Amino acid sequence: MEVSKTIQQNERNKTMTDHNPLPVKGYTAQIDENVQMVNLNKQDEERILRSIDLYGMNPDVDKRWLAIAKTHIEQGFMAMNRAIFKPQRIKLDGDND
Repeated sequence: MEVSKTIQQNERNKTMTDHNPLPVKGYTAQIDENVQMVNLNKQDEERILRSIDLYGMNPDVDKRWLAIAKTHIEQGFMAMNRAIFKPQRIKLDGDND
């Protein structure tokens, strides 16, 4: 399994380099390992989405179910990436400390 092998390699080469967070509230700095895992996920997601795009060219494929499949794939990868990056809740104006 490619992901497992890559994660094991990353463990051996793990660095504690922090990547600055996106300028989006709630996101925190990430270590190399987390960034690498999410980048692998993004590649896997793109491969699957391209397959779905190809299936969509087939007139015999039910487009409604294909759209549902695409949405669920996107949601699944988003959940997996959020599990790795762990964005935090934010404070709003007027919140008590």
